[in-house]
Amino acid sequence: MEPMFLIVIVVILALSFDFINGFHDTANAIATSVSTRALSPRNAILIAASLNFIGALTFTGVAKSIGGKVADPSTLDHGMIIIVATLIAAIAWNLITWWFGIPSSSSHALIGSMAGAVIASAGIEGINASGFASIIKGLIFSPIIAFVIGFIVMKLVYWIFANFSPHRLNKNFRTMQIVTACFQSFTHGTNDAQKAMGVITFALVAGGLQTDLEVPLWVKISAATAMGLGTSVGGWKIIKTMGSKIFKIEPANGVSADLTSASVILGATLTGFPVSTTHVVTSGILGVGAAKRFRDVKWNVAGKIIVTWFITIPISAFLAGAIFKLIEVLFL
Repeated sequence: MEPMFLIVIVVILALSFDFINGFHDTANAIATSVSTRALSPRNAILIAASLNFIGALTFTGVAKSIGGKVADPSTLDHGMIIIVATLIAAIAWNLITWWFGIPSSSSHALIGSMAGAVIASAGIEGINASGFASIIKGLIFSPIIAFVIGFIVMKLVYWIFANFSPHRLNKNFRTMQIVTACFQSFTHGTNDAQKAMGVITFALVAGGLQTDLEVPLWVKISAATAMGLGTSVGGWKIIKTMGSKIFKIEPANGVSADLTSASVILGATLTGFPVSTTHVVTSGILGVGAAKRFRDVKWNVAGKIIVTWFITIPISAFLAGAIFKLIEVLFL
């Protein structure tokens, strides 16, 4: 296939992934504020879309990690085909989990798919072992950190505001949720939109169209726009799961969960680590819920979500590997 044709295909698929990621992960930023009625669904989605866009333009460290830590695009044969297979598999898994309302990780799907496609093309030696391991560590430890911080923050809130009336407490925290939803949306854009930037940059290097992992301005703007548009569509199935099925969220819980997850995501962005915003937000909510009343958390729902966390990387890797082999048989 012609390199320019493949680049066009990669860009279309990457922006489609970013668009789907936007509506798939909208719940990460707005589920708690919608469930407590701090924001109407319409206003929440407008805020999320706008601040996702701004956040996506702000940093590039995560894009460089995606573009170079899993594998070195300059050393791979069929690098652009690898990215095509990666994106098709990740999009497929995102749509399947969205359809069933499961808050799975777009990040896990993308990383797993890229690893599977690289292995199908170049074997296990094609994987950058140290870089890939560092990404996996970040994906594993960030939800644990979010759970612990969420638990501590919620306990502190209850301790500090112990003498406030429940009505006054809920009223004040409902107002604060508007601010924390904005913060959450911004940090979501700083991490998630960069993943599409990273795969496009990977393809540009693999295709010989640039020699480094610097993200071109047109890639930043395109990915940010796709993320913002996707967010504007909304993901109501997942919002329902995140906002009510784990435990009954009140405004103080929502503020605590939002501050926790947004802080963890921003910390990861500043250090260049791609994290699963879905996992971080879910874990933050679980930590807050456990601090509120452990037995009120619907751990069976949480268990189903956690199972999806563990199966996403191997399933998406298998899908991407199979898709790469199919493309190889048909076109290479």
